[in-house]
Amino acid sequence: MRASLIAHHPSVGPLLSESVQRAKVLEGMVQAVAEKGFGAATVADAVRLARVSRGTFYALFASKEACLAAAYRLGFEVVEQRIADAVRDAHDWRDELRLGLRAYLRALEDDPVFARVYLLEWPAVEPERQAVLDRFLARYRKTFAKAHRAGHPMPPDDALYVLAVGAHELACARVRAGRSVIDLEDTLVGCAVRLAAEEEPWT
Repeated sequence: MRASLIAHHPSVGPLLSESVQRAKVLEGMVQAVAEKGFGAATVADAVRLARVSRGTFYALFASKEACLAAAYRLGFEVVEQRIADAVRDAHDWRDELRLGLRAYLRALEDDPVFARVYLLEWPAVEPERQAVLDRFLARYRKTFAKAHRAGHPMPPDDALYVLAVGAHELACARVRAGRSVIDLEDTLVGCAVRLAAEEEPWT
């Protein structure tokens, strides 16, 4: 079983190397849902891929929903850390937008298994997906605050939320169609920068 993005989380990677059951179950669930979709994937699929027993699964998670929710949170935390690392040396707010979006798209491109679960199967873990969008909103708010200090208008939260959802949905459409997400960078950056233009209605 090829390790997904989940394996790169600092609380999971060491567990995988030590063959700890919880980490194996998380990976098994991600693989099963990526292959079959959440509705068709079963606990039996996850434990077969993880090579653990059903008893082990239910000792760790109350349901497949709870297991997937945990995997979703951990995987996004890895994505979030990669974005943070990418923007650390950004020259200005535009550079921060570009580097952050590039890191986001690259993380999805590099792990198509997690990308399918993260982008296509989120209705099964809607609270976790909403939390992710809220964290993107907070990140965009911080970036555009830098633009505001440089003299640009500050977009309202509603506009920043549209950016967060739009980036997610555009990547979702690409993954569903079996296409790369990498070349979305210029489109997303262009749309994001436009939010700080002088002629926008909130200026």
